[in-house]
Amino acid sequence: MLEEINETTGFLRSKGIINPDAGIILGTGLGGLTAKIENCIELDYKEIPNFPVSTVEGHAGRLIYGDFGRKKIVAMKGRFHYYEGYGTELVAIPVRVLKYLGIKCLFLSNAAGGVNPSFQVGDIMIITDHINLLPNPLLGRNDDRIGPRFTDMGEAYDRYLINKAMLIAKGNDIRVHKGVYLATTGPTFETPAEYKYFRIIGADAVGMSTTPEVIVARHMNLPCFAISVITDLGVEGKIEYTTHETVQKEAEKIESKITAIITEMISSL
Repeated sequence: MLEEINETTGFLRSKGIINPDAGIILGTGLGGLTAKIENCIELDYKEIPNFPVSTVEGHAGRLIYGDFGRKKIVAMKGRFHYYEGYGTELVAIPVRVLKYLGIKCLFLSNAAGGVNPSFQVGDIMIITDHINLLPNPLLGRNDDRIGPRFTDMGEAYDRYLINKAMLIAKGNDIRVHKGVYLATTGPTFETPAEYKYFRIIGADAVGMSTTPEVIVARHMNLPCFAISVITDLGVEGKIEYTTHETVQKEAEKIESKITAIITEMISSL
């Protein structure tokens, strides 16, 4: 694996992607944040050695490097998912590449269904913890050069970054929640019974991504901050017909608020 990581990072450096301060992985309907990146270098995923290709609408499949919030960042406009047929270790390989390029922390966003009864469509949830129901990306032989065999997940999401985000949201009059994100395989949206079960076991929101990326980041001791847009509700009496298109539309409505939070966070790194 390390050989593939080195090959990919070497290729990206040869294209001018050097010493980024932070990495961003953008979820469904949230790719517009990249419009604020200046002095860009852009690459299609299909051009990058050892990268999968994103096949989902709303995930453009481009790696973008440039100036954002007075820092150098690398943004993934679109991610990879287990339901696309990729193993979770492959879903998370870009995180390893970002770490080896030099990022100091990883920012992630996703669209999620709210199972907390106090949530509304359009709410923002800062992730404080997760429940991973996807195959663990660290299964199999471990490479000790990359990270330890057994990875502590007691602070999967960095407390300092969470507190900073809460202060920024308050200062910008942006309503946010904190909560637990649960990841399933997808690609089906959940049944009412599944939504109820996820709430019982401690979830506030449910989606189909993010946890493999965070697990791999923590394997390499990379701090993480993640945020969910609540695009639909899995609460009894409030469940409505959901499509990928409706999820995209709701995520796009709240994108400017997430951009404001992440911009200030990166500026202060």
